[in-house]
Amino acid sequence: MSSVKAAELIDLLRSKGLKCSFAESLTGGMIASGVVDVPGASDVFEGSIVSYSDEFKINVLGVPSEVIKTKTAVSYDCAVNMALGALRLSGADVAISVTGYAGPGDGFDGTPCGTVYVGYADKNGSGAIAKLFTGSRDNIRTSTRDFAYELAYGRASEL
Repeated sequence: MSSVKAAELIDLLRSKGLKCSFAESLTGGMIASGVVDVPGASDVFEGSIVSYSDEFKINVLGVPSEVIKTKTAVSYDCAVNMALGALRLSGADVAISVTGYAGPGDGFDGTPCGTVYVGYADKNGSGAIAKLFTGSRDNIRTSTRDFAYELAYGRASEL
């Protein structure tokens, strides 16, 4: 799939009568910001939760503390649980989550900088995709945002 822009995602969601939400960690609201830059986004966008700390992921999104302890916040399981939490809290049709290491430097457990998990949840199921982006902190965050739009578009296409 070529790079999907926020406007294309909004158009698809609107045409299908669907709504979306996000749970963002390393992007810190970039995904939501790109969506609300599009006129009419309120037709399809429920909201985004910026969950930067482990405690916030646990207490607000419902990520099990055991996932954070045993898998870390930068993991498949954390991304899935973040997306499920966003879906539950928002009532949207599609929820996307992002968690990862944008740098500088690697994660405390030696996980390489640029490691990102993009989670999804919708009526067809949930899961996450591991990505490794390169470049500056800004490039990693922007690449993550763009991939989140692509994943949301793909999931919404199937609903």
